[in-house]
Amino acid sequence: MSQPLQQTGIEGVYLLESFRQQDKRGAFVKPYRKSWFAEHQLETDFVEDYYSVSAKNVFRGLHFQRPPHAHTKLVYCTCGEALDILVDLRRGSATYGMPVTIPLSAAQANAVYIPVGIAHGFIAKSDQVIMHYKTSTEYAPEHDAGINIESVGLTIDTSKLILSDRDRALPSLQQFDSPFGHG
Repeated sequence: MSQPLQQTGIEGVYLLESFRQQDKRGAFVKPYRKSWFAEHQLETDFVEDYYSVSAKNVFRGLHFQRPPHAHTKLVYCTCGEALDILVDLRRGSATYGMPVTIPLSAAQANAVYIPVGIAHGFIAKSDQVIMHYKTSTEYAPEHDAGINIESVGLTIDTSKLILSDRDRALPSLQQFDSPFGHG
């Protein structure tokens, strides 16, 4: 592990390099170890785990939960390749509204640590993508929210992406009244 905790373009969002061991049988990957997260002052109280399975060109996002059920996420790809997309929604942040993209893949065994106040989504880049999430709060449908990918200034041709009706109808960043503060 050369650089196990790398700062991204958004404060508090980190690219993590997981422990990975490979031999003729395949690979063994450990993306989360509570003591290591605590040592680096990262959230360690994850209370829910889930994963999504997507076909190539599927876009899921840009999602988050509103307070009081806002959560920190640890996201990693356990099959295939994805382009993770993050947008800072914290009022007062120097990077408010700024998107950052991070390639994640099972082969690289990397993960992204996402604090409260960051919208998250991804584009499936391979034929099948499995994304695994750990969250610090349980899913609360009444606090589930998102912003539209077309409103964040990315140079991605969204006409080729497969979006849910819900994600297509999300409000723009400009219409969004953020409940998140910075600091």
